[in-house]
Amino acid sequence: MIRDLHQAVRPDWLSALRRYILYSSIGHLVWEVLHVQLYTIWVEGSWNEIAFAVVHCTGGDLLIAASTLLLALFLTGHPAWPGRRAGPVLVLAVVFGVFYTVFSEWLNIELRGAWAYREAMPVVPLLNAGLTPLLQWVVVPTVCLLAARRLNPAPPVEGRLEN
Repeated sequence: MIRDLHQAVRPDWLSALRRYILYSSIGHLVWEVLHVQLYTIWVEGSWNEIAFAVVHCTGGDLLIAASTLLLALFLTGHPAWPGRRAGPVLVLAVVFGVFYTVFSEWLNIELRGAWAYREAMPVVPLLNAGLTPLLQWVVVPTVCLLAARRLNPAPPVEGRLEN
């Protein structure tokens, strides 16, 4: 069994993790640039303030992306990830990202007043959170994890391990 598990473990899980972080940085930067105009800073801030906000938020997004993926890997991962158990890891990482986003939007808009939406921001009823931040934490991690995994197909194993 140990020998089978050793053969199933791909030494390139670290490469997949690195690709995920790289793709996430690009994906979240693009997303922040595109949806910053839905916040009041777009009309109230200077170009320097807007640029700082985009860079600052992208950095925070990377910390969230890494944290949610590592927590999902810890809870549902497999030693042969991303070839094995990629689906449950993806779902859990997205769920953690969405939950954190709902909390962060509430904290920073309602309690701290750190940022505000413009009228153009669609808001999800009941959650009282912007649609684009929620979509960000569904779309970007999904695309980035699928792209990072694409180069790590499931390894062939004689005695199939649980998926």
